[in-house]
Amino acid sequence: MHNDTSMMLNADDLIIQALHEDIPHGDITTNSIIRNAVAGEVNLVCKQDGIIAGLGVFERVFKLLDKNATFESACKDGDVVHEGEIIGTVLADVRVLLSGERTALNFLQRMSGVATYTHRMVELLDGTGIKLVDTRKTTPNLRIFEKYAVTVGGGHNHRHNLSDGVLIKDNHICAAGGIHRAVALVKEHASFVRKVEVEVETIEMVQEALDAGADIIMLDNMSPEMMAESVDLISGRAETECSGNVTKERVAELKNIGIDYISSGALTHSSAIIDFSLKNLRFV
Repeated sequence: MHNDTSMMLNADDLIIQALHEDIPHGDITTNSIIRNAVAGEVNLVCKQDGIIAGLGVFERVFKLLDKNATFESACKDGDVVHEGEIIGTVLADVRVLLSGERTALNFLQRMSGVATYTHRMVELLDGTGIKLVDTRKTTPNLRIFEKYAVTVGGGHNHRHNLSDGVLIKDNHICAAGGIHRAVALVKEHASFVRKVEVEVETIEMVQEALDAGADIIMLDNMSPEMMAESVDLISGRAETECSGNVTKERVAELKNIGIDYISSGALTHSSAIIDFSLKNLRFV
């Protein structure tokens, strides 16, 4: 899988929470049918074409339930997978295979869906030099998995959380009394190594952000025409990002404006899952 140390350092606690959600007091069905430990294996089967992401998390679900569990896969995160393809085989206590199945698949299908949607948008931006970035519009407690999946799909991460970067939004501007004051307060308080990004909605706000010394100017919910005018005004004096209901259907109207970044909440809040299942359970 892609090397993402930060995700794996934080993954276990979140995976355990998901297992507690699904198995709060044991698996009644499985424990009724299988009374004792017995080794078994099952195939991971892809049910839709897409980009796979989350194989390490999928495997970790079973290892947290059975330290001797193994997962052999012929592919890696970022690979294209196809309907009907056998992705790999999980070997573990049969009770673990049955009880961990849904949690493991939920992570894999969600992450693969994000990676697939991201990959499709990245393909639409090919050759433009624009970087596609995600947002904080993530599923609560799944952010590290979803943002990792964005990178698997070829996208880039915006700030991971509120501690990770400066972004002065409309309500910050209101609270500070204007863009100049907001930028000044941030530069006074935050480390000098932090870039300052300001969200703007009008040409007048673009000029004010430039005058205030913003490093990045986010063009929020502007028409393509207003974005083009803003990019001309900025003229390389700050990096530019566009945001606001950006889906793959809108890429064509945005890719030739000259912006540096496109941020899309749709990568994480509107991507459909890629379906997988565990099939052909057998004792070994």
